[in-house]
Amino acid sequence: MKKRIVIIGGVAAGAGAATKARRTNEASEIIIYEQGEYVSFANCGLPYYVGEVIPQREDLFLITPERFKRRFNIDVKIKHRVTDIDPVKKEVTVEDLTGGTRFQQPYDELVIATGGEPVRPPLPGVELDNIFTLWTVPDADAVKGYIDRERPRRAVVIGGGFIGLEMVENLLQRGIEVTLVEKANQVLPPLDWDMALLIEKHLVEKGVDVILEDGVKAFNGSGQLEQVELESGKRIDADLAILSIGVRPRLELAEKAGVLIGDSGGIVVNSRMQTSVPHIYAAGDIVEKRHLVSGRKVRIPLAGPANKEARVAGANAAGGYMEFRGVLGTAIVKVCDLTVAVTGLNERDAKDAGFDYFVSYTHSQDHAGYYPGAETMTIKVLVDKRTARLIGAQIVGPRGVDKRIDVFATAIYSQLTVEDLEHLDLAYAPPFGSAKDPAIIAGFVAANIYRGEYEAITPEELLKVVNSGEDVQLVDVRSPEEYDGGHIPGAVNIPLDQLRDRLDELDKGKTVYTYCAIGYRSYQACKLLDHHGFKPINLSGGYLHFSRRLPKE
Repeated sequence: MKKRIVIIGGVAAGAGAATKARRTNEASEIIIYEQGEYVSFANCGLPYYVGEVIPQREDLFLITPERFKRRFNIDVKIKHRVTDIDPVKKEVTVEDLTGGTRFQQPYDELVIATGGEPVRPPLPGVELDNIFTLWTVPDADAVKGYIDRERPRRAVVIGGGFIGLEMVENLLQRGIEVTLVEKANQVLPPLDWDMALLIEKHLVEKGVDVILEDGVKAFNGSGQLEQVELESGKRIDADLAILSIGVRPRLELAEKAGVLIGDSGGIVVNSRMQTSVPHIYAAGDIVEKRHLVSGRKVRIPLAGPANKEARVAGANAAGGYMEFRGVLGTAIVKVCDLTVAVTGLNERDAKDAGFDYFVSYTHSQDHAGYYPGAETMTIKVLVDKRTARLIGAQIVGPRGVDKRIDVFATAIYSQLTVEDLEHLDLAYAPPFGSAKDPAIIAGFVAANIYRGEYEAITPEELLKVVNSGEDVQLVDVRSPEEYDGGHIPGAVNIPLDQLRDRLDELDKGKTVYTYCAIGYRSYQACKLLDHHGFKPINLSGGYLHFSRRLPKE
């Protein structure tokens, strides 16, 4: 059946909906209206173009309007802004930005894919020339052009989310001194604080001045930014500022058309991406989605879900039948020499959703330790205490993070338990992994905790015990050399290989808290102590994870 399908927005969701609609129905007339100059560009690549990691600007463009027409018979109207939707007449009002004319465009089915726009708070001085956001190709052109032309020495990045961290890295790549300002008490909010701390410390090692729990009060300068003034009173000299404090969905058109907006701040859609108004679909950053673990409605603006939603909206608008199931919030970002990834629930969300869960930390090398170049990654998993189901995972490390986070995302999607993780059959060769893959090791450790084979304590919980003033029986089972290099205050050193012969030094009437570097030797110590009638508890993640909370000496 021939239909006229109108799509508002021509970037990821809009372009994806259009091409899927064409593959579903060859007879349909398909029109995209995009208010900008470009369609289907790689906005995730913009920071790397600024940093000259992607040297050619043309590489950012996935497909041109001409190719849309030639290959898909889709009409793309750039520099055309849709200003109104009339769902009764089933038509949209379009403004041609090149000539200023307006016209009405009828539709049979409408897809709203207007995406988001960066937040630009109304702070004093925010309109100074050298303060930028990074969301579109013109934004990237402006930032890169300014850097190429003016050669700034000092930059301030406001906001420690994905784009903010990518900009920090790429400004460093351009030889610019960077200060990162974040209002929260951590960078990268989807992570838990303890994992975000690894990123913060890495940035500091790279020379970044990281300022947390402080916001911008004003931008000072005459015509050009000269100084960023913070709410604390601190002033930072700067030749350049990047605003990266969030993205708000463009909902104005949908709201005027009477489309229902959910509590998450996104458009309410069903699994077929249909809105509350007949014949209107929506996809991408503007819609709310069902979280596959918590079951709650969330708005997670990521490219992966946006593209899948676009396929569903486009297919259904063209007369097909597809459904979108939901999201896990799986995300990954490169921060200088680290890779950071997350999937499922973090601790804040798990508590908010009412889960009774436990946490397990492991430190594993990305490939066999005897093969050159092995690097250690830190893995944190959240496990439902009742069912043993994996509900969240976070990883920070130099290499191999991408492979493992996708294993965890697949496991969470499939509702696997940590006991299932123990039995995964994953590829192994020394250059690529270990016979006991990091994902499987995480399963081993978490499954041991779930089955009650030993009791574990998190660094936060142990820190409370150490600071409680109680007479704590804390045993460091590392070597004397490791112990002398730094240890938890109050710990006694009984190396694992000596523990069996020195049991008389411990009090069976008290709990024994054991730890080593990463938790493996102290796990063995726990098993030994348990067999001899002690009550041992092992520090999950070991001294390596605990020490990150200790003040620098």
